[in-house]
Amino acid sequence: MGVISIRCLSSMEEAELLDRKFSEQFRWYRRGDYFRKCLEENLTGSRITLMAYYDNQLAGCCHLLFHSQYPYFQENNIPEINDLNVFPAFRRKKIASTMFDELESIVSVSSRYIGLGVGLYKDYGNAQKMYTSRGYIMDGNGMTYKNVQVEPGKTVMVDDDLIIYLIKDMKALN
Repeated sequence: MGVISIRCLSSMEEAELLDRKFSEQFRWYRRGDYFRKCLEENLTGSRITLMAYYDNQLAGCCHLLFHSQYPYFQENNIPEINDLNVFPAFRRKKIASTMFDELESIVSVSSRYIGLGVGLYKDYGNAQKMYTSRGYIMDGNGMTYKNVQVEPGKTVMVDDDLIIYLIKDMKALN
């Protein structure tokens, strides 16, 4: 097994590396200013972006949002793990778990709870299994579409914006 190392996004060079590598790894990603905005938020303290390396090669990243866009997390000051991505060649090597260990450790100092959202169709199956195996449970508020509660009888698109949110009680497991 290779060596996993984690670094916090801290420079424009790293933001540009993420932008380039994401465009090479994922068809859905379009180059732009996303990671530059993430860098700005890292520098102001509203976000933490972890960059994962496997044997010194960038393998993916994950974010911690201190101010979630999800209303329930906003109202309850629950930090949100967001946008976990591990490049396909590096999957099944404990990289995602290592990033989660780091983010949960950071959050446990100042918050009892941590949360995340996950999509509901099959592409999210591995993530759904990983999150529940780590002790994340549904928050009890049902599905959201673009962070708005889905009402019974209403039609929504099944896409990346159809999400269920999960929380983990960091104190209950210690």
